[in-house]
Parts: sequence; structure tokens; C-alpha cells
Amino acid sequence: METTRRGRRLLVSLSFLCLAVLLATASTSPATAGRKRRMAGFDYYVLALQWPGSVCRQTNHCCSSNGCCRSSPLNWFTIHGLWPQYSYGGWPSCCRQTTPFNMNKIAMLRPILEKYWPSLYCGDSSTCFGGRDPFWVHEVKTHGTCAYPDIQDEYDYFSTALYLYSKYNVTKALRKAHIYPRNGRKYEVGHIVAAIDHAFGRLPHIVCKNGSVQELRLCFHKDYQPRDCGSEDDDAWSSSRRSHCPRYVTLPSYRQSAMANATAGGLRNRANNEPRAYGQS
Repeated sequence: METTRRGRRLLVSLSFLCLAVLLATASTSPATAGRKRRMAGFDYYVLALQWPGSVCRQTNHCCSSNGCCRSSPLNWFTIHGLWPQYSYGGWPSCCRQTTPFNMNKIAMLRPILEKYWPSLYCGDSSTCFGGRDPFWVHEVKTHGTCAYPDIQDEYDYFSTALYLYSKYNVTKALRKAHIYPRNGRKYEVGHIVAAIDHAFGRLPHIVCKNGSVQELRLCFHKDYQPRDCGSEDDDAWSSSRRSHCPRYVTLPSYRQSAMANATAGGLRNRANNEPRAYGQS
């Protein structure tokens, strides 16, 4: 186990220097390194990605933790979380009471997490056992603990998600299919699904709000190989793969300048108002 964890740490260390390096060097998934593993009590993973243009257009005030308020708009899909799932529906959550979140364990990852896994909201998220925690802490406690022993600590959780995010680059796959973020430009949902299927050989799950793509989710077996999202009997247009999506959707951009005058003194944009297909956050 320790050999595999060291290998995964090396991969993400390289991605810290340049995310593209991870794509070039990642020949083995973090769960496969010539050894058997004791699998955790779930069936597959969802890698949930957010489209910042859709989320940030809802921002009505800024704060230091909100990635929407940066000087340069985010024009790529960012990570929401890596979530264990059950095949029959539903998901495990808050599986273990762990030691306090140790930010020092992910110190090396902080720059890349800030870029590709920022919070797009102000305020903290509710925790498993009372109180409220920052976004990253919430994701580890709520979802990461349920992947144990495959994922053992904070570093394992974030490095695994970054590995999958880098290897299966959704933003790049859509751009290759000439799908770009443009205000007013509509794309057929089937075109987006087909672009991901062409790039990765598996069908995604798309979550929409107000006619825009809010999230795009990729699904993986427990050995981190891609699989179709939804049940085996679903087709690409089934409701299980298109949550509240019309036939044509947008990937809107947003102007950071529109939020520059907003202040953090207004009502908190609570994280529990986040979109929750499958009821998760």
C-alpha cells in the first residue's frame, strides 16, 4: 500500500509543477500497482466537476474564499468533489470520525487546489458531526472518509481526485469538439455527451440549472477505470444522466468585474444552497 501511495504522491508532485506533466507520466492509476487491495464499502466513484460560469453568475457578494471573485475569471471546469456511490442509488457519507483535518498534509498541493479545486461560494459547509467547516474539509469528511481504506487521508483524497481530473480532462475534451464557453451560444446536450464519450469511452452525467450546464460528472470503477454514469440499462438521453437539462444548454461565461464592487457584508451565500443532484455536496 505504501508503495502505491508514494507513487501517487510523485504523480501529483509533478502536476504541481505542470498539470500537463501528470497526463504525460500517469501510466498507472493510483489504485493499481501490481497488488491486491481490500476494497471499501461502496461500488464506484463520481468525480463531480463544476462549470464556474454557471455558478459564479449567481454570486451576489465576494469574499476571500470565493474563487468567483478572483481578478481573472475561471474558464475551465473545476472540481467539486470525489464521491463514493452505490450502484443501486444513494451514497455513503460521514463514514468515519477522523482526526482533525491537517492542512499541512496538503501544503504541497495548495497552489494546484486553489486553481483547480476552489470554493465557488462564501461561507462554510455543514459538517458530519455538527458545526461548519471550509469547503475542502467538508469534502474529505463527508465523502473521503467513505473511501477508506482505498483513500486513507487528506493527501490521498486530493491527490486521487487531481489524478483523475488531470488524466480525464473534460475542458480539453470539449474544446476539441468545438464546445467553448460563450454567452448566448447553445449546445445540444447530446453533443456534449458524445464529446465526452468520444474522449473517454464512457457516458457522463450532466446537471443543469436555468438552461446552463452546472456540473458534469464522470464515473469510475473502484480501480479508477472509467465507467458509464447511471445504471447499465440507461441510454445517453435518460433522465439519470441529464438532471434538469433541456435539449440545448449553454456554458456561460461571467465577468469578474460585475462582482468587483460586491462586499462580504451581505447575506452569506451558504454552501448548502449548492446544486445537489444525487443530494450531495
